[in-house]
Amino acid sequence: MGTLKDAEAGAAISWAKVIDNSRCIGCHACSVACKSENEVPLSVNRTFVKYVDVGIFPEVARNFQVTRCNQCANPPCVTACPTAAMFQRPDGIVDFDKSVCIGCKACIAACPYDAIFINPEDHSAEKCNFCAHRIDVGLEPACVVVCPTEAIAIGNLNDPTSRVAQFVNRGRVQVRRPEKDTQPKLFYVDGHEATLDPLAARQPEGGQYMWSQQVDALPHPTRASSPGNSSAAAIVSYDVGHHAPWDWRVSLYTWTKSIATGAYLVPLLLVLTGVLKPEAVLWHWSAPVVAGAFLAVTGVVLIADLAHPERFYLIMVRPHWRSWLTRGAFIITGFGAVLAVHVLLGLLGVGQAQLWLAILGAPLGILTAIYTAYLFAQAKARDLWQNPLLPAHLLVQALLAGASVYLLASSQPLGDALTPLAWILAGAAVAHLAFVASEASIPHPTAHARLAAREMTVGRFRSYYWTSVALVAVAAGLAALAQLVGDLCIPAGALALLGLLAYEHAYVQAGQVVPLA
Repeated sequence: MGTLKDAEAGAAISWAKVIDNSRCIGCHACSVACKSENEVPLSVNRTFVKYVDVGIFPEVARNFQVTRCNQCANPPCVTACPTAAMFQRPDGIVDFDKSVCIGCKACIAACPYDAIFINPEDHSAEKCNFCAHRIDVGLEPACVVVCPTEAIAIGNLNDPTSRVAQFVNRGRVQVRRPEKDTQPKLFYVDGHEATLDPLAARQPEGGQYMWSQQVDALPHPTRASSPGNSSAAAIVSYDVGHHAPWDWRVSLYTWTKSIATGAYLVPLLLVLTGVLKPEAVLWHWSAPVVAGAFLAVTGVVLIADLAHPERFYLIMVRPHWRSWLTRGAFIITGFGAVLAVHVLLGLLGVGQAQLWLAILGAPLGILTAIYTAYLFAQAKARDLWQNPLLPAHLLVQALLAGASVYLLASSQPLGDALTPLAWILAGAAVAHLAFVASEASIPHPTAHARLAAREMTVGRFRSYYWTSVALVAVAAGLAALAQLVGDLCIPAGALALLGLLAYEHAYVQAGQVVPLA
């Protein structure tokens, strides 16, 4: 291994790890040593060993995979972290600072290797950090020291004489998910595809593993539909539980944010097209008040989703600008400031200035509506969300939500805006359904995206998906008839909002179902 002197060379060293599967006996000594050395609590793991049985009796072989952080040269968790709690050292080790972690789980969503978790005791993100505290004093990581067969080796990838460099440069090594362009520095010797590819081996029926039953783990989307992503007869016999990082609160946040932005953008659109006068109540008061109220709810939901909600301010005081969570926080803050000034101008009786303020409000409102697409795109682990059409879809959803929330009011206060709002709802609903249909019908570029889409449309979240389609379709029809029967405005708005909420939940949750490890 490299010495302490090597470590002091900074960029001259690039730590890497090799796991020789031909030597691994699946004894879990590395997992136990890791827990002991780093005081990892029960129910979570910095490193674990997965067992996959390949073949048909009597020709059966058990394959092991030691799974942990891949110490990527291009780590997506570092990019996604809004406070730089996840950071990369000069020697290439991806480490973390728990004191500034807000528990947003963006790093977990970004990691294609399912290597990061929230520590249940201190509520901060944690993972294998190469035992950096041992490296800094010239010692090897605990897992390397304890392995009885010397199946784990570390070294300087830039030193051609190191054992790791010799493995990588001269032998046949494999990495997990190279297509993610993270440049992982965890290499496997004699790794079996059934262990390296999380979709290659089928899961045991009923979640029954060799020594346990994982009743609360994510279901495997291929369990009921196919034996896996490999022609080999392979089944996972031992594993740990894998959980979705973002729950219903993220689904709710995308919905309330759509309402907030649409409640501002739709009246502005009506004013700019001459349907409304600048002094109309819908633009003068309703737009900033309704938008501001739902933007406040969005902020509350976002903070409630943090494992450390009391630290939310760290996004503002120590922002990491590469993270779209950070950019989104500042965009939302700017949009909220515009809404507050809009109300203030109304109170001061200078309503004409509200239209000039829209020079800032319109782009900030649009950015607030669509930035989540880029936040989801930073979640490299989730292929369903890597959709170039998502920004446009989110903007359409904002228009749909904005028109719907106003149609929930009685027809009297809407005045001349009633018919235009109904047509905006109908048009946005049709566009939304077209985007939704594309997710189910277009060929997906990866197996992960295809399985997630299948889980959304015919799997675990199909009831939310098809309910959303039905509700939005009916809302579009009612909105088209609303100019003839004004009483249809309220049910059209209500059904559209409920349908949009159901779709958000199906899309956000289905995207996290496909196993990564």
